[in-house]
Amino acid sequence: MTDAHAIPGTGALDATIAMPYTLTAGPAAGQFLAELAARRIVGSRCAGCARVMVPAQDFCGRCGGAAGEDLVVVAPTGVLTAITHAGQDTLVFVRLDGAGADLLHRLVGATGEEAIGTRVEAVWADEPAGGMLDLAGFRAAEAPEEPAAIAPLTGGAERIVQLDESMELHYRHAYGPYYGRLFDELGARRRIMGVRCPSCQAVLVPPRPRCDVCHVKTATWVDVQDTGTLKAFSVIHLAFVGQRREPPYIYAEIVLDGASTKLIHMLSGVDIDTAPQTLRPGARVRAVWNDDADPTGTLQDILHFELLPGS
Repeated sequence: MTDAHAIPGTGALDATIAMPYTLTAGPAAGQFLAELAARRIVGSRCAGCARVMVPAQDFCGRCGGAAGEDLVVVAPTGVLTAITHAGQDTLVFVRLDGAGADLLHRLVGATGEEAIGTRVEAVWADEPAGGMLDLAGFRAAEAPEEPAAIAPLTGGAERIVQLDESMELHYRHAYGPYYGRLFDELGARRRIMGVRCPSCQAVLVPPRPRCDVCHVKTATWVDVQDTGTLKAFSVIHLAFVGQRREPPYIYAEIVLDGASTKLIHMLSGVDIDTAPQTLRPGARVRAVWNDDADPTGTLQDILHFELLPGS
C-alpha cells in the first residue's frame, strides 16, 4: 500500500510504502518465539558440531548439520560482541553464556559506556505479546558468580507458526522541473502540459527532459487536451502492495489529444463484468476532475477517465 501527499510550495511529495507480510517462523524459531512469553531463551544444538545457536535454528549455519531436534534453554546473561547505533536505538550482538553464536537485539537504557565484553542480562516485556519483543532487550549487568548451565527444554509451550508483520518505508520524492510543472499546472489551472521534441515533433506526456525515440533534449512546453483515445486497458482483480484503490478497476493507457505518448490512469463508469467484451482500444475518453477536494498538485486531481458519449 502506498500513501502519499504533496507538500505545498516544495515541489516534493511525502510518501510511505507499507508492505504487510506473513512471517513463517519454522519449527525451531517458532519454539524460540513461543518460549519468550515464559521468559525462557531457547537455542538449538547442532547434531554435527555441537554448537548451540540462539535463536534456535533447524540447521547449523556453519556445518549444515540438523539442529532442530535438540532444543535447550540458555542463560539470560552474556557479553556484548558488537555495538552499533541506529537512530535512537543501540543495536548489539550478544553472546549468551554457553551459546556458540550471537543474538542480535537492542540495548535498553544505553549509557554510552558499554563496550565489547560488557556483561548484559535480559530485559523482559511487562506484558508478553507473542513475538520477539517479549524479550525487550538487554542491559548492562554484573557478572554472575556462576552462569546458569544450559539445560534441555522440557514442557515447551505451543510453538508460534506464523506472525503478521509489516514494514514501512517513509521517503520524500522531489518532482524535478518537468514533473513539477506538470503537477503545478494540474493543481492550479486544470491544465495538462507536455513537452515537444525538436527533432521528431512528438509531444511527451508526462513531460521529460529527453525524447524517448530521438534522445535529444526536449524544448517547448505545449498544452494537451483532457480528452483522448484509449489505447490499451486491463481489468484488475488482484490486490497487491502499492494499489491506490480497491479492485476491481480498469487500468487504462490513454493518448491525450495533442500528445504522442500514453498516460496511465483509471477508467471508470464501465461495467467491470462486461468490459472485456464491450471495451475496445480506440474508444474516446475524457478526464473527470476532482471537484470535491482541494487540488493536490498530482495526477489524483484527475479522479479518473470516462467514456465520451457514443464511444
